[in-house]
Amino acid sequence: MHLIDYLIQSGWLKTPEIIEAFRKIKREDFLRPFEAFGEGGLPDEMKNMAELNEALPIGFGQTISQPLTVAFMLELLQPEAGEKILDVGAGSGWTSALLAFIVRHKQSNKNIGGGKVIALELVPQLAEFGRRNVAKYNFIEKGFVEFISADGSRGYEKEAPYDKILASAAIYPDNQAKGRGAANLPESWKEQLKTGGRIVCPIESSVWLFVKKSADEFEKKEFPGFVFVPLIQKQ
Repeated sequence: MHLIDYLIQSGWLKTPEIIEAFRKIKREDFLRPFEAFGEGGLPDEMKNMAELNEALPIGFGQTISQPLTVAFMLELLQPEAGEKILDVGAGSGWTSALLAFIVRHKQSNKNIGGGKVIALELVPQLAEFGRRNVAKYNFIEKGFVEFISADGSRGYEKEAPYDKILASAAIYPDNQAKGRGAANLPESWKEQLKTGGRIVCPIESSVWLFVKKSADEFEKKEFPGFVFVPLIQKQ
């Protein structure tokens, strides 16, 4: 059984638009750089690894996330056509491309244009890697994704406010903030999110969903049992 079919049958993938994105955006296009394997590109065994339901290394201590985890987080985020989404810790660019596939369409029932994904990656080499990967789908050229080498914990004020924020690397709070939900979130994320918007992010080994009810009120829900690399921040 193919991985995507497994995720559907197991109930991790549910929303038609997210399922279509998983089918159209090939994970193998976001693995380690083709140049690392010479002119022949990725060896077959590496292409097959894209079908594994596992996080895979992409260098600099970072990974391309486990497909099950990405599916779960996108279902919580519920990206929609026409939205502007901040993708923090974009790495390989896979989640950015999945989001772009969904938000790029214009919503005919709202007076808005196509959506956009702002992808933030602190490591310059990974930002360039992710940019090249996303460019394979013409999302950079068409303006659906802007890939920026920047500290994701600070958000990106220039393009704010955002409808949704997704982070793929974990926040590890200090002891005083542990267990306090939204208190662990960077202030920039809370400020740059629209009222009614959603943040989906890992805090330690849990995925959290935050819904902004007002400027200083967030509804929250925790989903434990995950593993993430830490969110890298500038010192």
